Amino acid sequence: MKRNETTTRIAHVFRGTFVHSTPQTAVEILHNSVLGVDDEGKIAFIDKDQNVTRLSKLWGFETSDIKQLGQYEFLMPGMVDTHIHASQYSYSGTALDLPLLEWLNTYTFPVEARYKDLDFANNIYTKVVRRTLKNGTTTACYFATIHTDASLLLGELADKFGQRALVGKVCMDCNSEVPRYKESSSDCKRETDRFIKELLKKEYPNVKPVVTPRFAPSCSAALLSDLGEIANNTKLHIQSHISENKEELKLVKRLFPDCRSYTDVYLKYNLLTDRTVMAHGCYLTDEELKIFHETGSAISHCPNSNISICSGMLDVRNVLNHKVKLGLGTDVAGGYSPSILDAMRRTLDTSKALTIQDPQHQTLTFEEVFRLATLGGSEALSLDDQIGNFEVGKDFDALRVNVCIPDGPIDAFPGEGPKVILEKFLNLGDDRNITEVYVAGRQVVPFPDT
Repeated sequence: MKRNETTTRIAHVFRGTFVHSTPQTAVEILHNSVLGVDDEGKIAFIDKDQNVTRLSKLWGFETSDIKQLGQYEFLMPGMVDTHIHASQYSYSGTALDLPLLEWLNTYTFPVEARYKDLDFANNIYTKVVRRTLKNGTTTACYFATIHTDASLLLGELADKFGQRALVGKVCMDCNSEVPRYKESSSDCKRETDRFIKELLKKEYPNVKPVVTPRFAPSCSAALLSDLGEIANNTKLHIQSHISENKEELKLVKRLFPDCRSYTDVYLKYNLLTDRTVMAHGCYLTDEELKIFHETGSAISHCPNSNISICSGMLDVRNVLNHKVKLGLGTDVAGGYSPSILDAMRRTLDTSKALTIQDPQHQTLTFEEVFRLATLGGSEALSLDDQIGNFEVGKDFDALRVNVCIPDGPIDAFPGEGPKVILEKFLNLGDDRNITEVYVAGRQVVPFPDT
C-alpha cells in the first residue's frame, strides 16, 4: 500500500471489529483491524491492527487519535433505503386499512397536496431526515410531492443534516381523485426541468435529483415519454413503482392495452436503465425479470408495505436468481417503520412465509439480507462505486453499533462472537444501539445540537 499524495490527511482511525459485505461474501467480519478515513471522507486503508505502527508512520496519524471499539461494538456500512416517501411520514404507523388504489386517494394524495405550504413541508421533512439518519439510513431515495419548491427544500434539508439522498419531484397528470393534486403534462415537464436545474445548481456533494413518474397509472403516455427523454438527456436516476398490487396490474393493462406487460410500459418510454429503481415488483413474471436484468434496472423490496396494505409478497430468491439488482426500502408510509432494520426483519419474515407455502423455496439467510440492506442497496441505486462496503477508495458511510448500551434492547452473554452479536443487532436492535453515524467521513449522528 502506498500513499498517493503526501498531503493526504487522516481524519479518523478506528480499531476493532468491522462487518461488511462483498460481492462474493454476504457477511465478512474483519477482526482486530484498523480502518482509516482521509480528510475527503474516503476510506484510505483497512488492515490488521498489528500493522498500526507502520500505518501511523505511513499516513501520519498519532496512535493516540485512534478510536477504539469496545468488545460489543462494531462498525458496519450505512444502510440504504432505496424507496421512501418523505411526504408520507406524518401518518406513518396509521391508515393501513385499505388496498393500494383506495389508500392513495383516501390518505396519500390529500396529505401530499398540503406540501404547497413550505412551513408544513419543512416540519415533516426535517423530522423524516433526522429520524432516518438516527436509524442508520445514510442513503435515502426519496419521493417528495408534485411541488417543486418543497422538493428542493427536502434536498436542502438532506444536505444540511448530512444524509446522502436522491430526491424526486413527483410527476403525475391523471387518475387522481383529488383534483388539486395533479399537474398537466406540460407543467410536469416544465417543473421537472426546473427542479433538476435548481437542485444541481446547489452543488450539494451528496444530494442529487431523480426523475420520478409516480407510477404508470398516474402518468399519461405523453408524460412518460417526456420523462424518459429528460432522464436520457441528463443521465439521471429514475424511480417509480411496478407490480405492487393485483388491481393495479388490471388498471395498467386497461390504460396501456398496446403494452405486453407493466414492465413493457416503462421499457417503451425509455424509463428502464441501469440507473432505474422500481419499487415492489411483487407480480413480475420471469420474462419481465429478464428485461430488468438486460437493462440493468433494479427492484426495491418493500416487505413491510407489501404486507401492511395487503399488496403481495415478493420472491426475492427468484429475483436474485435472475441476477437482477435488488435493495430494501421502507416505503413509508405504506410501510409503517422508517427503519431499514425493520425492512430486513420483514424481508426474512416474507421469505419464511414463502417457504411455509412451498418447502422447496430456499429461505433467505440473515447474512444475505444484511448485504441487501448495505451493498445491495448501493448496487440498486448504481452507487456501489462510491458506497456499500468498506472498500478502500469508497466514501466512508458507516454506523458505529454498540449492542450493550445501558437500558438497551439487547442482552449479550459471555462467549458470543461478532457474528452472534451482529445477528442480535439485526433482530433485536434499534436506533439506541446506533451510537454514531458517518456519511462521507462526516459524523452526522449524534446531531450537533444534541
